[in-house]
Amino acid sequence: MALLTGKKACVLGVANRWSIATAIAKALHAHGASLILTYEGDRTRGDVEKLAQELGDAPTTVADVASDDSIAALGSFVEQRFGKLDTLVHSLAFARREELAGKYFATSRSGFSLALDISAYSLVALCARLQPLFAERASVMAMTYLGSVRAVRNYNVMGVAKAALESSVRYLAEDLGELGGVRVNAISAGPIKTASARAVGDFSKILSDVAAKAPLRRNAVAEDVAGAAVFLASDLSSAVTGQVLYVDAGYNILGIV
Repeated sequence: MALLTGKKACVLGVANRWSIATAIAKALHAHGASLILTYEGDRTRGDVEKLAQELGDAPTTVADVASDDSIAALGSFVEQRFGKLDTLVHSLAFARREELAGKYFATSRSGFSLALDISAYSLVALCARLQPLFAERASVMAMTYLGSVRAVRNYNVMGVAKAALESSVRYLAEDLGELGGVRVNAISAGPIKTASARAVGDFSKILSDVAAKAPLRRNAVAEDVAGAAVFLASDLSSAVTGQVLYVDAGYNILGIV
């Protein structure tokens, strides 16, 4: 059963075939959604364009979320291609590799600002630009992680950025809900082997610990997150907003582990 027939979605954060954003884009397409995919720059453009060909020849465009001009241009591109937007997927974050190991108190001022800008403020900026284009009962979703509410060794400034992102989800849900019932939620994915995740120090240990202790005795995979994204994009989640949906094989429910 296709849940998203006729829906139009923009997915940010497709970096390569193994990224969570890629799995989400494939799932949205499989359920009937038309897509726009974005790439950060020339480094990822080829991979994104190749994937787009497989997903109904989806249009692609650059989106540098650190640039207000680039975000403005994305809005114009979406308006030109789609007119209205039913789903926005924010699946991107960044912190310097050196900030993701060692002590959190060693975080540099510039590293802190960069992580918060790319990983959290970008959602706010995107919503500000795209808000006039959101269709009635549109769905906005962002990707987060347990390190936002717990101290996860080596996650450091990214945990703080994800906490800001989750708080922004709640404020945006309040702001946008009165504008045609637009919903804003976050998916808190368990640790998944992606290129960006491997930048976190001792990531392989995190994977093994979660798989051994989670109630389902496994790690979540990108396809698990994609299924949750389809739910949030569909009318099945019509009264769900301002929430963090955990897709982590149940690890977040545990006490001392």
